[in-house]
Amino acid sequence: MALFLWMSGALASFSILAIGARELSGELTIAQSLCIRSAIGLLFLSCVYFFQSWAFKSKRIKAVMSQPRVNVFKLHIFRNCFHFIAQYGWFFGIGLLPLAEVFALEFTVPIWTLLIASFFLNEKVTKNKLLAIFLGTLGVLVIVRPGYALIDYASIVVLGSAICFAISHTTTKSLSKTESPLTILLFMCLIQLPIGLFLAFSDWVWPQGEQWLWLTIIGLSALSAHYCLAKAMQYAEVTTIITLDFFRLPLIAAVGVAFYDEAFEIPLLIGGALMLVGNLIGVRDFKNKK
Repeated sequence: MALFLWMSGALASFSILAIGARELSGELTIAQSLCIRSAIGLLFLSCVYFFQSWAFKSKRIKAVMSQPRVNVFKLHIFRNCFHFIAQYGWFFGIGLLPLAEVFALEFTVPIWTLLIASFFLNEKVTKNKLLAIFLGTLGVLVIVRPGYALIDYASIVVLGSAICFAISHTTTKSLSKTESPLTILLFMCLIQLPIGLFLAFSDWVWPQGEQWLWLTIIGLSALSAHYCLAKAMQYAEVTTIITLDFFRLPLIAAVGVAFYDEAFEIPLLIGGALMLVGNLIGVRDFKNKK
């Protein structure tokens, strides 16, 4: 039951985040949306930290900030630079592509992670990894359908953001050995806030009325999505999480059909299913190695 509740929270949060990004598309620059999202997240997480410190009378915040953390901080910076680029590409795709296509292409992240680990972490390339990469690539081809239609520039951007997400996730695995999920999220907001501000400063337009509502929704749903996913992983294996996470695709496809008059395309589900199988094979290979 706990797994179902946390995964339901994650699926709902990711879908709400996508809706918020679509609603603000063309109204505010992506950099400004990400900047304000980080500010809202930072405010919320700061309240959480100070409440914990007060409620449990701990010196957690002081200890976290006072310890020598030069190498760890460099890793936080590295992670969040790629994470910011990934989010930028994701928001860009949300504004131009059907929501289901963006989510489907996002499922290539585990495939890219396998490639990154093989090339940069010297992990062994096995038959299962090659099969996983093949199925993932086949899934992408089914979705973008080269030869049937021109490959949209936005699709390439979303695939590029998936690669950056994979780099970010790989770095997160290293950080999670010493950092709590809340600490990782706090540093994410601290680092990405000035990046977004720098990029948005020249075109800054103060949000009005309903725009603040959607910005708040984006900020809180982004935090809740990652937190719910992390909590779900405490109750199930990665293979189960990946399988359940796949339900994001039909869910967001239904949202696109209901609210944005997007066509429901079967190739999206077929391509997503191929990537799901590839992801499960890749994770199984990793478990067998351990």
